[in-house]
Amino acid sequence: MKEILSRLFEHQYLSREEAKDILRNMANGKYNESQIAAFITVYFMRSISVDEILGFREALLEMRVNVDELKDYNPIDIVGTGGDGKNTFNISTAACFVTAGAGYKVVKHGNYGATSVSGASNVMEEHGVKFSGNIDLHKKSLDETNIAYLHAPLFNLALKTVAPVRKALGVRTFFNILGPIVNPIIPKRQVLGVYDLKMARLYNYIYQESGNDFSIVHSLDGYDEISLTDTFKIINKYEEQIYTPEELGFKKVTPEELFGGNSPQEASLIFDRVLNNTATDAQKNVVIANAATAIQTIESNLDFETCIAKAKESLESGKAQDTFFRFLKINN
Repeated sequence: MKEILSRLFEHQYLSREEAKDILRNMANGKYNESQIAAFITVYFMRSISVDEILGFREALLEMRVNVDELKDYNPIDIVGTGGDGKNTFNISTAACFVTAGAGYKVVKHGNYGATSVSGASNVMEEHGVKFSGNIDLHKKSLDETNIAYLHAPLFNLALKTVAPVRKALGVRTFFNILGPIVNPIIPKRQVLGVYDLKMARLYNYIYQESGNDFSIVHSLDGYDEISLTDTFKIINKYEEQIYTPEELGFKKVTPEELFGGNSPQEASLIFDRVLNNTATDAQKNVVIANAATAIQTIESNLDFETCIAKAKESLESGKAQDTFFRFLKINN
């Protein structure tokens, strides 16, 4: 590790194979927490290369728990990289339940918040969800509620190994970049929110190589989701489009309206209000916009307005909340 760090401090880059070996060694406990922290810190100071990110990803996917049975459902995942520093409520997670309520299969891959108050696993835990690696349980959840939740550390040793270091650092790391592309089922459909356009280009390259159906979303004021606070970009395998909230029938919202609170408990209350349709229009609309993007990723023949209508109906009819309640019965 000393040799590796010396090279990185001199602004050298790792080859794909070197990056892969380092992640393997990290997972196998060959480096201590101080060495891992030093390694991660390098990427605060310089960007990550395509070969490095692909090498890290290959290592994580090789070490993942086999959940290939869930691939048969051809589900979608809706996820953000995190690390945008905005501390929003759990927009992507709420959008997953709205999408499932609209009748589409979802496998959400998530973790505790490392750079925000509440990650997807925090809000799940607040509702009593027992994280499980039992594939039959997740199949039952998909069959009966259209959604399954995979707590990342249970499905990859490396993510569990680095979790304490990430939490202690409390800042964005390259694991924020890796998280969305190491869902253990390797879904063929994904909505990914990124915090800057450079990241969007990196993921676009990775997804185009895979041939998957995807939508990369970025709000131009720095949110890693469609925030409706500003103009936003959606990139898919067909095109790149820029939208304003008003073009899609939404009012522009303020950052304060999306604030996720100061604790997982506060974030969880906002999440509940969204799903039971008592949240503010700003909170509901941002979830609808992201769920609509997921629906259009699955059904690319539908126009955005139709997808928004489907997401809105799922939320306002109570289908999304009913989906969540049935999910809790199975997963608590």
